[in-house]
Amino acid sequence: MTSRTFWAGAGALAVIAVAVALVLRPGEEPIAAAHPAATEVKGPVLASLGEQRVGSDELKTLLAQLPEPTREHLRGDRPALEAWIRARLAEKALYRQAEAKGWPQRPDVEAQTRAVSEQIVLRDYLASVTQVPDDYPSQAELEQAYQANKDELRLPVRYRLSQIFLRVENPKDDEAVVKQAQALAKQARDGNFATLAREHSQDTGTAAQGGDSGLQALDQLLPEVREVVTRLKVDGVSEPVRTAAGLHIIKLVEQQPARAATLEEVTPQLTQLLRAQRQEQLVRNYVNGMFDSATLSIDGAALNQVLEASR
Repeated sequence: MTSRTFWAGAGALAVIAVAVALVLRPGEEPIAAAHPAATEVKGPVLASLGEQRVGSDELKTLLAQLPEPTREHLRGDRPALEAWIRARLAEKALYRQAEAKGWPQRPDVEAQTRAVSEQIVLRDYLASVTQVPDDYPSQAELEQAYQANKDELRLPVRYRLSQIFLRVENPKDDEAVVKQAQALAKQARDGNFATLAREHSQDTGTAAQGGDSGLQALDQLLPEVREVVTRLKVDGVSEPVRTAAGLHIIKLVEQQPARAATLEEVTPQLTQLLRAQRQEQLVRNYVNGMFDSATLSIDGAALNQVLEASR
């Protein structure tokens, strides 16, 4: 239903983290930026489309770049993984078509390629010369940041949900899957939900835990699920809920009220945000130092000519 990231941010610190991410991190599509030919696939072939291949090493690279909660969710979400594989094959096939027509050599494409390459290089270099010390932040600095932002560091209302998930892989099977889901929902109200989830749920990420997907805030849930969860009482079981992924039977196991987060609960996220804040400051200092160590000269007349010409 969702990845298990429970913490949404901490006011101004979260804004800083977003800004740093936009400035410093590599491009948003590191996988798609590389377009290896079919012969360059490493590891066992997972899928193919004509001459194009997606190898196991490529999927491993993708998973390694994802946050752990997302990675954990994807391990049990075959439809999402298969959708990525299809998209990756389509990317490769389209790139090969464009390459065959000389598209990479078009002047406008070459200019964009150079610009993207420069951004990747400078971001990587800048990150290397503005590294945050491994021991930052200290426990005292964490405590200080926590106390300063305590009012904003709150956990929203959270719901512990269990689910039984059924895929609809073929539209022809829709009616049969709906009937199965309705029958399971009725059994779940009268019987052992966890046992039914272990036996029937097709979400491998939660089935082994009896369908338990952990504590989650409302905004972490799929929109279709949110609406149902807010109407459920504790121990209540929903009718089958249809989403793009399939059918979900939801049980509300526990509901926790909103409250202030403890330092222990937010330490990993607060550490990440403080390190991002520190790196942003190091970047500013480094760039400002470049201007301080050399003479800056701007030709105002030439600048005005460019601006006039762009009218």
